[in-house]
Amino acid sequence: MHADLNERVVVATQTAPWLATADGEGACKPLDSLAAGAGTTSLVQAPAGAVFASPGGALGEEILVLDGTLTDARGVWGAGAYLRNPPGSEVSLHIETGCVLFIKRLAFDADDTAAVRLDTASMRWLPGLVPGLSVMPLHEHAGEHTALVRWQPETFFQSHAHFGGEEILVLDGVFEDEFGRYPAGSWLRSPHMSRHQPFSREGCTIFVKVGHLGAGQQ
Repeated sequence: MHADLNERVVVATQTAPWLATADGEGACKPLDSLAAGAGTTSLVQAPAGAVFASPGGALGEEILVLDGTLTDARGVWGAGAYLRNPPGSEVSLHIETGCVLFIKRLAFDADDTAAVRLDTASMRWLPGLVPGLSVMPLHEHAGEHTALVRWQPETFFQSHAHFGGEEILVLDGVFEDEFGRYPAGSWLRSPHMSRHQPFSREGCTIFVKVGHLGAGQQ
């Protein structure tokens, strides 16, 4: 599903149906499944009492808590929490009251071994590159950057290209570019060196990840 990284993908997750998970303990909205077991991206709705094991093998795991709470050995993580578990992590995730998660399971760079736990609700926003833009960095390694970005109404950014591609999940408001409008719940994946000119007339908050989709695949 959406395995071609040269393809620009837009998914309106707000209208996509929830599908039963393989274990029958929850529901998911698959967003992509890359070839040769290279990774998956999905929204997961987990019921109270569910337990998630680490992905195993060569894949690491990146999680943004969208609703509810998630518990592991390091604490209880509410809406907005960002968790990153490198390959080989022996991590068990428990859901005590139910939650909705954005989960990426992907191959990390061999040197990217840091486990990350961030409570974004208590973190500071930093000034962005243009007035009206605020940024909250979440993770950075070898050209890969992950952040939350907040757009005030009527904020416009210059046209630019992303080396290594770009992936966006719209968390609230409406994100826009010359190709369309993307309300809360929209998921976008743009290939290596794709270009756009983003803006937001209404204001929005997005989860954005760049530099992880592979160069030289055009």
